[in-house]
Amino acid sequence: LIRGYVQGATVLVTGAGGSIGSELCRQLAGFAPGQLLLLDANEYNLHSLHMELTHELGFAANTPLLGDLRDRAWTGRIFAEHAPKVVFHAAAYKHVPMLETQPWQAVLNNVLGTEILLDTALEHKAERVLLVSTDKAVKPANVMGATKRLTELLMLERLNTSTRLMAVRFGNVVGSAGSV
Repeated sequence: LIRGYVQGATVLVTGAGGSIGSELCRQLAGFAPGQLLLLDANEYNLHSLHMELTHELGFAANTPLLGDLRDRAWTGRIFAEHAPKVVFHAAAYKHVPMLETQPWQAVLNNVLGTEILLDTALEHKAERVLLVSTDKAVKPANVMGATKRLTELLMLERLNTSTRLMAVRFGNVVGSAGSV
């Protein structure tokens, strides 16, 4: 089923350099997308993933995109230039204790970044957007969970479109950065 909408398509993964995003990219490469767009704000992680996909996995149809989703104009240019049909949105701040002390950074990154991405994806008629959320969005007891719940609500608010919007909630992911 995944191959049916990934093979030959332009696929965008936000947070591509992160633990979840990079594994998504590795798995997606096996479904032969026409182009895999790797978007991340972390230059080192983005470069490392690009090198791994290209030289270790032999998947050269990947494009590293260094930038920040909160930059509406830049995000719009990415969609205008590359026209991704499928979007996996894994970009987020997720370290609970850090976000408790810096809540507005969580709001700006997780909520505003997601809102801009959703609006841009809908404007450019992406076929599918999948939001990676968290089990902490259920009756949130911390800032991170609250911001991820808000991202889910932003998605729910936009359901009446031609773009298929989906969300998945992960718990603690073994081996991920900051995992319990």
